[in-house]
Amino acid sequence: MSAATPKITTAVKAASRGSLRPIRRAPEMRKLLKRDERGLPIPHIKHLVLRDTHHSRLQDFYYNTLQDDLMYMTYVHESSPRPPPRATRLAYDPEDPYTKNRHNPPVGGSQIGKKLPPPSTAHNVVQLERIQIHTMVKEAINSKSNLLGAIAAFRAISGENHQAGGVHTSEGVQIVRAVKTVGGWSRAGGPLGVKVDLKGPKMYDFLTTLVEFVLPRLREFNGVQLPGSSSNMQTPAGVSGVVSFGLPPEAMGLFPQIEVNLDSYPKSYGMHVHLITNAEGQGAQNRARALLSGFGVPFLRK
Repeated sequence: MSAATPKITTAVKAASRGSLRPIRRAPEMRKLLKRDERGLPIPHIKHLVLRDTHHSRLQDFYYNTLQDDLMYMTYVHESSPRPPPRATRLAYDPEDPYTKNRHNPPVGGSQIGKKLPPPSTAHNVVQLERIQIHTMVKEAINSKSNLLGAIAAFRAISGENHQAGGVHTSEGVQIVRAVKTVGGWSRAGGPLGVKVDLKGPKMYDFLTTLVEFVLPRLREFNGVQLPGSSSNMQTPAGVSGVVSFGLPPEAMGLFPQIEVNLDSYPKSYGMHVHLITNAEGQGAQNRARALLSGFGVPFLRK
């Protein structure tokens, strides 16, 4: 009995040894990864797409609460269909060969301020389409390397990078160049500043940071100043759904992305913020301001 036990034990050990996988060394990634012309490794994944990890709180607030309130506040009932638009009469006959290449303005001036808003429906409630922020760096006229600080700051504030996360429509931080040459100041095509366009969740994240962290701590800022009550709203600016305002250089240091590592940015830059909505026609400016007031943007009328 005792003599058979070692044989069984040896057989069991042999069977168990054969069922185990042999241990292999981990492959060296330096040999597997291909390298480009600069010697940098090329990852295996070609199309890496980053998705949102959470819902934007401000975006949910718009679709769940603010959109219905704006529909109620800005709704204009029309009992009958609108008449067809009136034909615009030009100053000169377009078929006249003597005035064919002459500037032909409409009679009565520009009709932009007289454009009617679209009919009020649940599908065209005013909403935020994109946010554009830009700044001018005067030192970039002498050397384009002076744009590096502004580019780094705008990347930190917006979280945008060129085609980052596999989003090929993302243009990231763009360099603003001069359109024409101004004697002794700039040349056509020369760098003047940087800008970035924000859409989707990043747009709402930037607006949340601006309203909750930057504007309340900005000294001597009582709100975005509105024109007087007697001002004419039939101008091109009055019928466009764009609300613009400027921020001083001190505001850049109040963004949490910059404030956490302020010493890494040698200079603070002022910026212009353009909040672009889908409002158009007469009263578009008022509808855009009502939307931004719901988001918490303060306004001031003197």
